[in-house]
Amino acid sequence: MRLSTKGRFAVTAMIDVALRESLGPVPLSDIAVRHKISLSYLEQMFSKLRQHGLVESTRGPGGGYTLGQRSDSITVADIIGAVDGRAEPLGLGADRAGEAMAPGMPQDITQDLWDSLNSKMVDYMQSISLRTLTTEQRSKGFRVDDRKIANRGVFKKPKQEPVRASTPNSVFALGKSLLARG
Repeated sequence: MRLSTKGRFAVTAMIDVALRESLGPVPLSDIAVRHKISLSYLEQMFSKLRQHGLVESTRGPGGGYTLGQRSDSITVADIIGAVDGRAEPLGLGADRAGEAMAPGMPQDITQDLWDSLNSKMVDYMQSISLRTLTTEQRSKGFRVDDRKIANRGVFKKPKQEPVRASTPNSVFALGKSLLARG
């Protein structure tokens, strides 16, 4: 399993969605602003996450992304595997499956070590669920602010404030205001 910036951003974004799942769909633009991640980069990642069934999308005003499965059934390994383009997280040995290594080569000597390390890393990533990560964030005092729903559309008329002029509306009113000041 490769640990990359893409995987880190995907895990961060999924934690964000999981923390706000009770508020409804989370727009990618909100995630981009909160975590300073490019919106187009998020769109590419969430496309892959959606293809793997980890998130569901809702179109239109008030749309965004929600979790596609329960948060306790999504693991960090699932998220990283989805954005790295693999259906299942693969190890270093599987990345080298196409290479024919001659016996006794220096890479062959340490391959068992790297395969073992990778196996332990994959096991650890599979043991951490999205629910565990969100519970950890909440225990650290993270609070989700209620999302303000934008007043978009033709049905809600904007509230008009009364116009109060603080400037004189004529030459005579200007003269009166100047005389009153003294």
